[in-house]
Amino acid sequence: MKMLFLGDVMGRAGRAAIQERLPKLRADLGLDFVVVNGENASGGMGLTGDHAKLILAAGADVVTLGDHAFDQKDMLRFIETEPRIIRPLNYAKEAPGRGARLFEDRRGRKVLVTQVLGQVFMKRPFDDPFSAVDAVLRAHPLGGMAQAILVDVHCEATSEKMAIGHWCDGRASVVVGTHTHVPTADVTVLSGGTAYMTDAGMCGDYDSVIGMDKAEPMRRFITGMVRERFTPASGEATLSGIYVETDDRTGKAKLAKPLRIGGRLPEAWPI
Repeated sequence: MKMLFLGDVMGRAGRAAIQERLPKLRADLGLDFVVVNGENASGGMGLTGDHAKLILAAGADVVTLGDHAFDQKDMLRFIETEPRIIRPLNYAKEAPGRGARLFEDRRGRKVLVTQVLGQVFMKRPFDDPFSAVDAVLRAHPLGGMAQAILVDVHCEATSEKMAIGHWCDGRASVVVGTHTHVPTADVTVLSGGTAYMTDAGMCGDYDSVIGMDKAEPMRRFITGMVRERFTPASGEATLSGIYVETDDRTGKAKLAKPLRIGGRLPEAWPI
C-alpha cells in the first residue's frame, strides 16, 4: 500500500496548497491512502466543517486533529456527522467523535488511523498516550484486522514522540509526529518494521514563525507584551509529510521517505 501523511495544515495558505497540489500528488504517486492533519487549517486554530470538507474533497481519506480539535465550535457537531475526522484518542472522555477508526482504501484494504496527544510541555493534562494507543493496537493486530495502521502523535517533546514510536514498533505501519510544524530529518523504518518521523512539518508558509505571521510572535518574544492576535502567514505554502510503502501481508513498512513540495523549503520527492 502506498500511503501519504501530510503535517498540520496552516491557515489559508495551507488549504490552498492542499487544494492545488494534493489531487496531482495522488495521481503522480499512485497513492492508495492519504491522511492529513488539519487542526490549524482554520485561522491557525482548529478546523471548521467547511474547511474539513475542502481537505477531504482535495483527496484526503482521513483528517486528524490535535489539541486545537474543538477551537472551532462547529466541529463539536460536524465530527459526529463525518466519520473521516479523527480527534485525539486521549482527549476528554466526553468529547464527541472518535480517536481511532478502521477505514478502507480504494481496493478494500483495511487501514486503522488513530491519534494521541502527548503530555510533556502541553498546556493541559491529557490521559496517558501510551496506554491509550496500546489498547487500540491490541484490539487491531497489524496484518490481521488491519492491513495498515497509522498513528499520529501530536506532541511538543521530540523525546516523547520517539518513545511512542518505539512503543508502537512492529505494531503500526507508520508513527508520525505532528504539532511543532518543523519537518525533522529522521525518517526511518524502525527495527520492528514501523515507518517513523518525529515531525512531519506543516503545510504552510515557512516565511513565518511556525506558520504565523512573524510580527506578533517576534514582538511577544522581544517585549513580553501582547498587541494583537496571531494570524497565519499568507505566502506560498510548502506541503510537508512522509510517504510510506507497506507490505499488505504483514502491514509493516518497506519504504519511508520525506515529502516536501512548493514554497521556501528545499524539495524532497519520495520516488
